[in-house]
Amino acid sequence: MADSDSYLKWAACLLGGLPGGCTAELAVIRTPITPSPAQIRAAVSGAAADPPVLSARALRRAAERFRPDAVLVACTGPVVDILTAEVLAGLSPRPVFVSGLPGISIPATEKAWLFRSGCDLFVLHSGREVEEFTEIGRRLGGGGEVGLARLPFLRPGPGTGIGAGARGGARGGGGAADDPGAGTAAGPRKRVVFATQAKVPRRREERERILLALADLAGRRPDLDVVVKLRALADERQTHNERHHYQRLWQDLGGRPGVLRFEGGPMHEHLARAAGFVTVSSTAALEAIAQQVPLLVLSDFGVSAEMINIVFEGSGLLGTLDDLAEGSFRTPDESWCAANYFHGGDQEDWTARLVSLVGRARSGSLAPAVSLLDGPQYAAARRRARLRVEVPPNVLRAGYRAKRRMRRYLRALG
Repeated sequence: MADSDSYLKWAACLLGGLPGGCTAELAVIRTPITPSPAQIRAAVSGAAADPPVLSARALRRAAERFRPDAVLVACTGPVVDILTAEVLAGLSPRPVFVSGLPGISIPATEKAWLFRSGCDLFVLHSGREVEEFTEIGRRLGGGGEVGLARLPFLRPGPGTGIGAGARGGARGGGGAADDPGAGTAAGPRKRVVFATQAKVPRRREERERILLALADLAGRRPDLDVVVKLRALADERQTHNERHHYQRLWQDLGGRPGVLRFEGGPMHEHLARAAGFVTVSSTAALEAIAQQVPLLVLSDFGVSAEMINIVFEGSGLLGTLDDLAEGSFRTPDESWCAANYFHGGDQEDWTARLVSLVGRARSGSLAPAVSLLDGPQYAAARRRARLRVEVPPNVLRAGYRAKRRMRRYLRALG
């Protein structure tokens, strides 16, 4: 089950990598960040049918009917905790609870571990992530096993963990943007894709600078199709709230129609036509590497945990808005790739761990993972999380608005 667009995409891809003979069902849990029908369709692109959107009560009934060996809780932290601790607690037979993070998880955080400490298996995607979260688990306690998987939407090239086009460290003239006529079965590569992030950069003027650099590139290179790949349209929800939506900012800047295009849809379809890719911190940078698209990770706003891009230090991919305006893209350092998300398939152990855990659960020898959030000090937070999964989003939002109005009214009286 998933609760947002990014987690849904991750869950759908991860389920596709289960061992042969497994039967899986996918559902979306209804919360205030439930993806729109278009987002759901894009996230499960290629599936026979879109997954249903279920309330917490309907999800419980579905689990009782399906009697799963394992439940993949692909959700934001508070929802993972409330589903495993309360909504799905006491299922018989007892399933193995699996969770994880859908993208780059460096640096590892205590909060991510705490919310998922009630799960039997925590799936991560690089040796570095496994090492950092294992250390947090040793220090804090709780939780279950940590397993390694390849990010399921990465498509490595033959004969290498990163694809032939991801070797070396070419700059400027070495990027595919200088040869837009080169193409694939999807057509010529004439597209430069900017992958947006809801959380970073935070400031309006920083986002405006990115848009202006993209427009500068479009003006210098009329042969290129410059696309701002949106995580969500202005009226859609996503995993994290986006205060300054790029499409609205472009309109506010008085940007000419046709200079930049704003599109949603599956990232792999954009990359199939891409001559270059740019982001501040998106996981889609890894998809670009896997599809041999030269790329650029912007460092103008800092390289830090706050910017969610510290993992790209030493990658050879960091550059500036000036590089973007000039169409100067990079290819990554191969040793960095091996340590970060492009490990060999023989290192992946999450399915073996899952099979072992399921066997122990069937035999009755699997002790439940110990959640670190079971104490009375977390009761209020769990009640709030329970509201997110049980109350219809429009009712919940109306309640929040009424609460804010009452607070303003009381402050005015005081």
